[in-house]
Amino acid sequence: MTDINQLTGAGSFESADQVPIWDSSNGGARKVSGSDILSYVQTNLKDTTDGFGTQFSAPSATGFSVTVGDGSIWLVLTPVAGYAAGTIVLPATPADGDEFLCNCTQAVTTLTVDGNGNTVTGEPATLAANDFFRLRFEGTTGVWYRVG
Repeated sequence: MTDINQLTGAGSFESADQVPIWDSSNGGARKVSGSDILSYVQTNLKDTTDGFGTQFSAPSATGFSVTVGDGSIWLVLTPVAGYAAGTIVLPATPADGDEFLCNCTQAVTTLTVDGNGNTVTGEPATLAANDFFRLRFEGTTGVWYRVG
């Protein structure tokens, strides 16, 4: 096999390009595509980080509804005042292991956590001022479980 330092450098990199690797399971040099590398990184990066995307919402009336974005999301909910009712709508197609964390600065007397087609177990029915909760999605059963 050619020494890697003897190879000509590529001016760009595309998903169909091939990259040489050492395959420890076979004990030899192999090739892998850029798209396979991307898939591996995306899968394993999700498993090794606990980062949340942050979403902000400041409802200004009772009966509010907030739709949560995809992925693991931290919702910072800052209602203008305490409200009688509000709804949080979770993503329709969450991935296994996605988490949802919510902090709320005002009281919400009647809270609905809508699973958007998925089951939600243990969700709070009310939030006090400065309250919080956390849910985790289990993909095999299609259930959001309260974990905090």
